[in-house]
Amino acid sequence: MESKYAKENISTEQPPSCKKARFQGENGDQERPRRNQTPQGQGTQAINGTALLDFSFPKELRLRKRAEFLRVYELGKRIEGRFMTVFILPNENPVQRVGITATKKAIGKAHDRNRAKRLLRETFRLSRVELDVISVKYDWVLNARRSLLMVKLERPLAEFREIAAKVALTENF
Repeated sequence: MESKYAKENISTEQPPSCKKARFQGENGDQERPRRNQTPQGQGTQAINGTALLDFSFPKELRLRKRAEFLRVYELGKRIEGRFMTVFILPNENPVQRVGITATKKAIGKAHDRNRAKRLLRETFRLSRVELDVISVKYDWVLNARRSLLMVKLERPLAEFREIAAKVALTENF
């Protein structure tokens, strides 16, 4: 049972539909290129520099198991720095490997721990040239210190490069 008000005040007719809702450009109504197609003259550009532009950090360069960390802590040499504590232990692998820790006790909140780990990971990655000079391959464990959060990348990078230079000088310890 419809009310008298609905009959008088509510229209049941549909408005006429618009044939084209888009505006046509000067090239007509063309579809966008698909994701894998790039417009002519655009695309990725090559940048010079191989070592600094390799942003990957493959699994074979990382310490992943707790036992590997504990072995480096127990048997390795400890080097104190202002922004990090470094533990190193010679390994049998053909590459330098790294493990990074940022504890709740030392750093605090999760976002601060994540930033500290990112800084240390980038420090290790950017120091590949200095690490390649070292003939003995090591397992490195980098423990973040609270002071790491107060600085940008340059200072921990300089500190780690100094530590790597010390290790290179005293390889037989």
